[in-house]
Amino acid sequence: MDSYVRGPETPVLEQTIEQTFTRTVRKFPDVDALISRHQNIRLTWAGLDREVERTARGLAGLGLARGSRVGIWSPNCAEWSYLHYASSRAGVVLVNINPAYRAHELEYVLRKSRIEAIFLPEADDRAPYREILDRAVHGQDLPLKHSIYLGTDSWSRFIDDGRDIPSFEASPNDVANIQYTSGTTGNPKGVLLTHRNVVNNGQCLAALLGATERDRICVPVPLYHCFGCVIGAMVSINSGAAMVYPGARFHALPTMQAIHEERCTLVYGVPTMFIAQLNHAEFANFDFSSLRGGIMAGAPCPVEIMKRVIREMNCGQLTIVYGQTESSPVITGSTADDTLDHRCNTVGCVFPNTEIKLIGRESLATVPRGEVGEICARGYAIMKGYDDDPVATAEAVDGEGWLHTGDLAVMLPDGYFHLTGRKKDMIIRGGENVYPKEIESFIHQHPKVANVEVVGVPDMKLGEAVAAWIIPRPGCELTEQEIRDFCQGSIAHFKIPHYIRFVDSFPTTVTGKTQKYIIRQQEIEFRGLREAAQLVTA
Repeated sequence: MDSYVRGPETPVLEQTIEQTFTRTVRKFPDVDALISRHQNIRLTWAGLDREVERTARGLAGLGLARGSRVGIWSPNCAEWSYLHYASSRAGVVLVNINPAYRAHELEYVLRKSRIEAIFLPEADDRAPYREILDRAVHGQDLPLKHSIYLGTDSWSRFIDDGRDIPSFEASPNDVANIQYTSGTTGNPKGVLLTHRNVVNNGQCLAALLGATERDRICVPVPLYHCFGCVIGAMVSINSGAAMVYPGARFHALPTMQAIHEERCTLVYGVPTMFIAQLNHAEFANFDFSSLRGGIMAGAPCPVEIMKRVIREMNCGQLTIVYGQTESSPVITGSTADDTLDHRCNTVGCVFPNTEIKLIGRESLATVPRGEVGEICARGYAIMKGYDDDPVATAEAVDGEGWLHTGDLAVMLPDGYFHLTGRKKDMIIRGGENVYPKEIESFIHQHPKVANVEVVGVPDMKLGEAVAAWIIPRPGCELTEQEIRDFCQGSIAHFKIPHYIRFVDSFPTTVTGKTQKYIIRQQEIEFRGLREAAQLVTA
């Protein structure tokens, strides 16, 4: 039986973000919609609608034409949400810019996206945004006309200079949002997501979570990322659930405080965020009894960590979803009704109105169930393309509409999927295919291990060797021999890490994803493997 499945057919919403938002405002005007704790802002849906209207009028006051690009370069804040919804109301396209970008990356995005207005803070504890912007635009001929600084007189003038919004008829197939993703090589690529893409993905996710206006979602993930602005914002406007922002960026303590004090019912996070909370010195001081579930996604989810979150954070309905920015982002997920084994050991089954197949590395033919193959997806969620990059678009989405994700998985007999890693992350050791996620999941079971990342490093004899970086649990001491003894006889000899290093933290992106290529680079330098790294192979 081939590794192919088609999700259930359900009604596809032919609505824009604005139409979906306005419907929810009318249904739940007095229900909490947005709580930004670090700004002391609390808004009902009616209150949020008033702020969105003022922001949309401000955009109109800038003289932007329909389809103009507007950039938001900021950590999480209420104004981020105002601009997100107001962009749809005003008929402009919102471009999400990673707050970690610096002058070179920012200049590239400003030029590539043809952004006419950018919204940003002047500075915070991580970055002098105004200075970086000045460096990015200095001496450059860019389309940028307006720079509006959040929380300053600049924002106030932007609001005060608002004017009536021109009438227009938006299409669900219009581009609503551009999100930058680095991919594997080269400059970042702008993923074009339509209203239809993100509204329907939000509807599917809301159904998966059973979200209603009675839910309060703790959102510590960054809004510039699909996890925040789709799994967060689009679930909210599809269900009426409130979004709670614990802070501008993720920190474990404010996140736990938000869950405790706001009585959040759902919580989001990448695995490293949950690990930081579970291992925090004050974890036991907080009441998680209001939680019923949430979503762990954005990176491979260790089985043992998920089990701990379910058990220790009262997240009995915690689910895992899988996807990528190019698929708006989610194409598979587990449900609250799935067994614990399914929710902990798989990324669920195919989403509605979506097709998935697994293909071979060489032949591109659909592989039999039970064999590893690359995940390909097709359906409403697939991006419109990469902005002004038809070559990269054709490489990612083939002529039949299949998105080639670059992720490897096994399709189980019951149609659920088990991820085995990225094509580019797979380790080939002496001819054996080694999947880092499998080793990570096993080592996570060691009682002294808090977190682990596995990478391949060059080896003169075997081609590649397995290296593991391990963060011990607080107060625990570990040795390399303990880890090797734990693995011996339980996993194949060629999967046992050859190199082991104990560390306090991993290099991560702003979204909390581990930067494995940095681990690999540091291991090459630390172990003196540069000569092996320069070997040319077929």
